[in-house]
Amino acid sequence: MRKRVFISFDYDNDSDIKGSLVGQARNPDSPFDIVDMSIKEAIASNWKENARRRIKGCDCVIVLCGEHTHNAKGVAAELTITQEEGIPYFLLCGRANVEVHKPTAARKEDKIYRWTWENIKLLLNGIR
Repeated sequence: MRKRVFISFDYDNDSDIKGSLVGQARNPDSPFDIVDMSIKEAIASNWKENARRRIKGCDCVIVLCGEHTHNAKGVAAELTITQEEGIPYFLLCGRANVEVHKPTAARKEDKIYRWTWENIKLLLNGIR
């Protein structure tokens, strides 16, 4: 069964890696579908309510971690909502050649997983 996935990412710095994950989701053997919450216009005052509604409609949240994720307030807010709603999530390393950081809302025990097709499949099935 395909999973509905919400992707949280640093819009200012990591749109390219989000695009790569969306592309990967289009593969015929992909175990997940993407719910794209990218904000393409000015942030509305109710964006957190919209994010909460979309996150609640998903089976899992993937948090893409990049070089500046710890400074991305939107990622921290989305992860906080995810935790409040009890939606499973995992942190995925989005950059291979730089130091990546957890969002500020991440728990101390949250691990950043390597981005491999096999890891994504396992993580979406709750194997952590």
